[in-house]
Amino acid sequence: MARLILDDPRKLAEFIGKELGVSQWHLVTQDQIQQFADATGDHQWIHLDAERAKRASPFGATIAHGFLTLSLISCMMREAAEIRDARMIVNYGLNRVRFPAPVRVNSKVRARFSLLNLNPVSDGLEAILTVTVECEDAAKPCCVAEWVLRFYL
Repeated sequence: MARLILDDPRKLAEFIGKELGVSQWHLVTQDQIQQFADATGDHQWIHLDAERAKRASPFGATIAHGFLTLSLISCMMREAAEIRDARMIVNYGLNRVRFPAPVRVNSKVRARFSLLNLNPVSDGLEAILTVTVECEDAAKPCCVAEWVLRFYL
């Protein structure tokens, strides 16, 4: 799917209930998992101890933090769609987040973005996106979220 480019955030109204785009695949490495653990202070063994994870976890390998997977949606959104001519775009937060499946080390993930709703707010628009992060060759998504973005005009 080609990257969606809209010259005006108001044109998002045409995409309510539709997919906006899909990102490229991103490899999740052990180094990236380690850096995230160091940045957040979450050093749980299931993320960092490859030998123990291989031996003792149901996943057979280290896995990415759920919040690491979630944090990738910003960069993946830029790959899937570009909404131009907003004075400012603000990450307003999340309504729902679930992590139905793990992201094993050295897996590839990508995100699908759909527009659930678009509402007027003071000086702009509030977009509620459904984000589904897929893991290559996995039956279930590894993250499903409702993401709220505000486009100030």
